[in-house]
Amino acid sequence: MSSAGELVEFPDATVFVREVGSGKPLLLINGLGAHTGMWRAFEDAMPGCRLVEFDLPGAGQSPVPAKPVSIEQLARLATAVMDRYGLEQADVLGYSMGGMVAQQLAATYPDRVRRLVLAATTPGVGSVQIQLRALVNIVTPARYSSPRLYASTIGSLVGGRARNDPKWVEAQSKLRLEHRPSWRGYMSQMRSMGGWSSLPLLRKITQPTLVLAGGDDPLAPATNSKIIAHLIENSRLVVLKGEGHLLMVDESSAAHAAVHEFLTSPDVESTSVWRDGLDVDAKQVRSALAAEPRQLPPLSLLDARARRRWLRLDRTTNSA
Repeated sequence: MSSAGELVEFPDATVFVREVGSGKPLLLINGLGAHTGMWRAFEDAMPGCRLVEFDLPGAGQSPVPAKPVSIEQLARLATAVMDRYGLEQADVLGYSMGGMVAQQLAATYPDRVRRLVLAATTPGVGSVQIQLRALVNIVTPARYSSPRLYASTIGSLVGGRARNDPKWVEAQSKLRLEHRPSWRGYMSQMRSMGGWSSLPLLRKITQPTLVLAGGDDPLAPATNSKIIAHLIENSRLVVLKGEGHLLMVDESSAAHAAVHEFLTSPDVESTSVWRDGLDVDAKQVRSALAAEPRQLPPLSLLDARARRRWLRLDRTTNSA
């Protein structure tokens, strides 16, 4: 397959798949409403890797499915993509919504994943809520209908560089809108995430896992990454100060070098990103939860209950 990509029909959905480079296989699973073209900056930072990328159903060049495809089905779809392109096992990077799929994939099909990267993502139900202004913007795809609207909302939505770099925002807007999702496709993806949680799954993940978070990410507050890293025993957390939700598509992000080192080094424990990363314990999770602003009901009550059930923290933890 050329880097131009192709549309492939699988049992769970028909998706657009693209392959770039050669070397160690790496499966890339993108975020809500995103398309494979948005990986361009990351592709340039990953020499020696064979990147297999696909647009989730309803986004990019993948058609809208007849009904929402669950996270569990998307994980199965990821294995079908791997089978199609001869990847018995691969490294997996899940970004944002794709990080949810990657968590499910690693827990359900452990033999298919060598090393795991979870970037700017959450555990679903049980998460710390996104910031209110970001929530208002994320629940509708209206910003995709206008570059001006996109530019005016993106800073508060994703934080980081998007807050103060208009030229970069303009470039990201053009890239994002190359394959804008339909309203039906976008809402189908939103429904796919509803009700899903990785909290019961994360202790099953045994692959070496690098968890990346932006320190200024309104969509996926770094506390969520601390929860994930705490529950995955063989993991390290790296919080990138000042970076936002778009860290994986930002050519200047320190995330790119960290991922390349983590995935291409023979021994993860010898990498600087692993040595310097945070081995998250219960105390650090409690502290992060206590520092979060009070969450809005009613969903916050369900999230707090899920955290109490699966995090196994003591009762002094703020229910946040």
